[in-house]
Amino acid sequence: MATIPSLPSRDEVLRMARSTTDITGQLLDTAGNITRIAINTLDPRDGSGPELLRVLRQTTAELAEASASPQAQDAFYRIVDTLTRLGTSGAPLAVHPVSEPAQALLAALGDSLLPVLDAVEPAVEEVAAALGELAEAMSPLLPAAAGVAAGTALALTPVIRAAADVLRDSSPELRRIADALTAAVTPLMALQVALAERAAAAGAGIARATLPPLADLTEAAAATTKAARPVLLAGEELLVSGLEHLQPLLLTSATHAGRMARAAAVRMSAAVSPAADQGVVVAVIPA
Repeated sequence: MATIPSLPSRDEVLRMARSTTDITGQLLDTAGNITRIAINTLDPRDGSGPELLRVLRQTTAELAEASASPQAQDAFYRIVDTLTRLGTSGAPLAVHPVSEPAQALLAALGDSLLPVLDAVEPAVEEVAAALGELAEAMSPLLPAAAGVAAGTALALTPVIRAAADVLRDSSPELRRIADALTAAVTPLMALQVALAERAAAAGAGIARATLPPLADLTEAAAATTKAARPVLLAGEELLVSGLEHLQPLLLTSATHAGRMARAAAVRMSAAVSPAADQGVVVAVIPA
């Protein structure tokens, strides 16, 4: 037997009434604020209302004038024609029998790829951040790279134009070559299909035979790697320590090589143009 709910107490009734009154007052305040804003906006005394209406009328008139121009009408007709063609050509594809297996394939690919994407998302974010930092660090080299690319494109333009002219002049010979290749390859396609089927069957058999040993080999390699982890870590630590010890030597060698290169450049400049500065002797002593 269902129980009869108890009636609210006097305090609960007063609290609900007070909440209802507060909410009603807030709604009335909001409505008053909206009304005050509308009155201030459209008030004819300060000029804001007529100005707003004037701007709206001017904007509407300009839009109507722009849309009534022949160019705009032609653009509208082209847009409608393009959309009509897309709908006409896309509608049969939606009801074609091949659309159902294609949709099933896309759904299966999406379901299979979602866990992979979730797993690689952190790595992709880290790689994207690293590539962004690398691009920002290499920003001084971008103008030089763009100049080299532009120069290479300008240098290749005559070659491409000459090749295009040669191919355009040799179109009959190219057509004869294409016809000969088509006539020679067409009879071989049936044999290629049969060979492809045999190759697929052989490949499937080889895959079935090699997958179990490959799984055993992978498990053994994983166990070996797990057992040799301390040795690998020790080798990595030794390699990093060696690089840290070699870093000062490499920096010193690079500095010395740079000074020698600058000295050689100065001497070569003085030897090439000895009359540039008479009576001035430049001597650079590498440190």
